[in-house]
Amino acid sequence: MSASSTPGHSRLTKAHKLSFAGVATLGAAALAFSLVPAGAAEGDTISAAPVAWTQVVDGAQTKAVQQHLSAQLVVADKAAKDAAAKAKADAEAAAKKAREQKEAASRSAARTPVFANNLDGWIKEALFIMKKEGIPGSYAGIHKNIMRESSGNPMAINNWDINAQNGIPSKGLLQVIYPTFKAYHVKGTKFDQYDPVANIVAACNYAADRYGSMDNVNSAY
Repeated sequence: MSASSTPGHSRLTKAHKLSFAGVATLGAAALAFSLVPAGAAEGDTISAAPVAWTQVVDGAQTKAVQQHLSAQLVVADKAAKDAAAKAKADAEAAAKKAREQKEAASRSAARTPVFANNLDGWIKEALFIMKKEGIPGSYAGIHKNIMRESSGNPMAINNWDINAQNGIPSKGLLQVIYPTFKAYHVKGTKFDQYDPVANIVAACNYAADRYGSMDNVNSAY
């Protein structure tokens, strides 16, 4: 068989091979040249720095952490503002309540008259308390019975009747024995039989229960 080529096939000659090698070399040189910056010395080359996958992941994680911290700061800031607002509202409510209580006490004090420390004042103060407690009685009815029982002496005591013999003498303006005073004592008055106002109010409370009113009492009761 001759050295000529077989029909349908081609054989790379030595010239062809050299030609391909030259093209490859020129391509590599062109690529290398494109990576050499202007002004670089001859023979200097720069390799492209590879971007590591871990750098991309770390960047994403950092961004996520920053976003999370920002969200937490927003929440914390809101919570602090809400707490401050609540504390301010509570303080204002407490101050308002204190003012209202002070004003109420002031109004109450203004409504409470000052009574004289004498028989007239004692009866009037007793009537003031009796009105609030719903205990009936009039100035005339109370005064009449006081004059009969003690002549207006708040320290009067009966040491001769049956009550005295039983160890529970009648005392005070309206001559009240201790068991009666204890049972009909009105809260807010002194727990003292000799106290003129407490004595009148307790006696009138008893008379209201027993007789309907001190006004209906015309003798020893």
